[in-house]
Amino acid sequence: MPAPIEGERILERIGYVTSYNQKTRCPNWVAWKLTAAHTDGEVKRSSRFYEDVEVPAPRATPADYKGSGWSRGHMCPAGDNKWNWEAMQETFALTNVCPQDAKLNSGLWNSLEMDCRKWARKYGEVYVVCGPVYYNRKHETIGENGVVVPEAFFKVVLCLKGKPKAIGVVVKNTAGAKKKDLYYNSIDQVERITGLDFFPALPDDLENKIEARANIKDW
Repeated sequence: MPAPIEGERILERIGYVTSYNQKTRCPNWVAWKLTAAHTDGEVKRSSRFYEDVEVPAPRATPADYKGSGWSRGHMCPAGDNKWNWEAMQETFALTNVCPQDAKLNSGLWNSLEMDCRKWARKYGEVYVVCGPVYYNRKHETIGENGVVVPEAFFKVVLCLKGKPKAIGVVVKNTAGAKKKDLYYNSIDQVERITGLDFFPALPDDLENKIEARANIKDW
């Protein structure tokens, strides 16, 4: 899990942990361990997004997204939770969701999710953290509850099997992102952009080494 953030509320689910932000009505980050065994399963995808009553009002509701022009973008994907019915349902809590461009949601973001499942099958397990990025400007909000729309999203992936490695991406919350336009970042770069400390539990020498390097060919 990333280092603590002031004012966050940690929510522990079956398949993930989220750091919730009361001001944005969105997660600060969502983290999970994705194993090879969890990359597939027999549980069918749910379609019922729901208000998370574990966090205080005002909070995101399905009505906030209706007619907003933004899709409900999973942070921990439903596709990583086909192994357990309850875990699948919990991915549809709106505390695991951000307003996301629909084409990004079904395109590049989905492609990154599939990459993570491919790596989990290849190496046995990976650790994933993702969430919204807010630029230093006035933000768009949606709905009666003022859910804040991110300007971008980040995703970082850590593998400790074999030679340890990590990689990250930051992608704008627009329809124009294509896989060929994707540039991979080091964890250090994503930390500078987000202000988060992603893997503080690692030994310092290992953390410093793997967070400074980003080479997709290692994967």
